[in-house]
Amino acid sequence: MTLPGIQRNDKLRGSNILVAALSASRILGTGRGYLIYGTAWKKDETEKLVSAAIHIGFRFIDTACQPKHYNEAGVGDGWVIAAKDMGLSRADLFIQTKFTSYGGQDPNNVPYDKDASIEDQVRQSLMMSLRNLKTTYIDSFVLHSPYRRMEDTMTAWRVLESFVDDGKIRQLGISNCYDLKVFSKLYKESRIKPAVLQNRFYADSNFDVELREFCAEVGVGYQSFWTLTASRKALKTEEIKQIATSKNLTPQTLMYAFMMTLGHTPLSGTTSQVHMAEDVAIMERIQGGETIFTEDEMKEISTILEIPDKVM
Repeated sequence: MTLPGIQRNDKLRGSNILVAALSASRILGTGRGYLIYGTAWKKDETEKLVSAAIHIGFRFIDTACQPKHYNEAGVGDGWVIAAKDMGLSRADLFIQTKFTSYGGQDPNNVPYDKDASIEDQVRQSLMMSLRNLKTTYIDSFVLHSPYRRMEDTMTAWRVLESFVDDGKIRQLGISNCYDLKVFSKLYKESRIKPAVLQNRFYADSNFDVELREFCAEVGVGYQSFWTLTASRKALKTEEIKQIATSKNLTPQTLMYAFMMTLGHTPLSGTTSQVHMAEDVAIMERIQGGETIFTEDEMKEISTILEIPDKVM
């Protein structure tokens, strides 16, 4: 189904695979790259934008139980509306949300008892997420950031593990974790290992070179946010524009294709339905098995972005 005003560009579609016709599980089954629709900062527009993203072809949605930055209930309303319109089931979608500790919350709008123990805060947050998202399970539940004390991080993690045991959560992850020692310790000490690490992809963290190498070694999926914002200058260069044009891409979709080719999963938080359609089109090309870049082109793009060449 195409929303009013959206024209799917066949020139951008390099395969016979239409992502809009696939479920999240089938996309995962290909072992090829895909994008997640990010919902931070969407406020009252969240329901409309999530519905639009699903109509256009997104099947993976990221949110958080953090009213300060996310409208989690709007995500729930948005996916329900889109699913009804399109004849989709809950199982066709992949919903990822997060537990945000008190330090990351607006003290005037905390979705759990701020005076409760960490264990109870995690439990209350998950129950709120299930209600907000109108679902009986969460595909991916992410600890929004490590605590300052590793002991507290592991306390929260043990509660999350119990919800995996109960079937309320399908997989676990962590975000905003830029210290390899912290992440590797979490991985070592956890009973249920993190399936994903979601971080800003930017120069301040050295583009997570060592973390991404560790993730590749142990089979943890790397999700990137701020993927375009952090590389605005590089994406405006003539070199990037020329490569993008030669591939029938925009500089923005080139960046997403670059990340997916590296084996990573970028988040797209666009509010433009035109850009949503462009994002879905590059997903379709990747899902169809098209090789977008040569090895030399990947190295050239990495050099322009100033990503260290230790991990490629």
